[in-house]
Amino acid sequence: MENQSIVLAIETSCDETAASIIRNGSEIISNVVSSQIESQTRFGGVVPEIASRHHVEKITLVIEKALKDANLEPQDLDAVAVTEGPGLVGALLIGINAAKAFAFANGLPIIGVHHIAGHIYANALVQKMEFPLLALVVSGGHTELVLMKEHGHFEVIGETRDDAAGEAYDKVARVLNLPYPGGPHIDRLAHEASEGVEFPRAWLDDSYDFSFSGLKSAVINYKHNMDQRGEEVVPAKVAKGFQDSVVEVLTTKTVRAAREYKVKQVIAAGGVSANKGLRSSLEQAFAKEGIPFYVPPLNLCTDNAAMIGAAGSYMYLAGVRDNLSMNGNPGMELKSWNQ
Repeated sequence: MENQSIVLAIETSCDETAASIIRNGSEIISNVVSSQIESQTRFGGVVPEIASRHHVEKITLVIEKALKDANLEPQDLDAVAVTEGPGLVGALLIGINAAKAFAFANGLPIIGVHHIAGHIYANALVQKMEFPLLALVVSGGHTELVLMKEHGHFEVIGETRDDAAGEAYDKVARVLNLPYPGGPHIDRLAHEASEGVEFPRAWLDDSYDFSFSGLKSAVINYKHNMDQRGEEVVPAKVAKGFQDSVVEVLTTKTVRAAREYKVKQVIAAGGVSANKGLRSSLEQAFAKEGIPFYVPPLNLCTDNAAMIGAAGSYMYLAGVRDNLSMNGNPGMELKSWNQ
């Protein structure tokens, strides 16, 4: 990459208001995240209207802090990158309009970044990407296996047919009366049990697709039946059984795909890649396979602007440019930018 590519990145796809400045797609100069978890926990999930209001209150502040932390002025920047989609449309629009205003006021090009491309490129901030590589994307709204043959090339070879892994975690956590977000609580409980309740695995033979709706229903039915019989439900055993099922399917399919496509590297991305059980399973599996496996540190797994800046930097150097007519794209598909 060229010596100088300094990109301001903005991320507001859900309930984090974030801004970051990235140099050359690999160096974090500043990274600011204002989380709404405390306020959204009251509602047991993200309320879009409340998320949007928080973004309005915080967006200018986080951009100013990102510049201050980096000790840079707008004229030091080369471009502005912003999450274009997918996400909550109201939340996306606040980040996009802030990015457009900033870019217009300072004569900078603007680049719309796919949220999942950002999660994948979080890995570029900690490790050089070697191609072909396989990315396992696991988040609240997405579960996908993405093959990359070079920078900017995305081929989705498997995806969820119903609930995403993170969505299933949150729904099971709600059944067990655990706080939002449910993933970390399920993960913690799962490690407290020596054995778990046996739940089914949806293998979807001859496919790299995933399905977690049946597993979620199995957990709900188990608890309902136990309650009907007046028997005690042990949350730790339910959590372990549920997590064992999710982790086994994700790990097995990722290993199979890595073998078939003969990849040089496997990476994990997205909020659920912060899960200790999943990280450990993937690390052990790929150590046996002899394929390098990487996952970002926890603060780069959840939503942040540094990952958007990493992807945006590579897009900028590839000549990708958008214009001020950009709009929020809540159902945006992951498409290659190098074609």
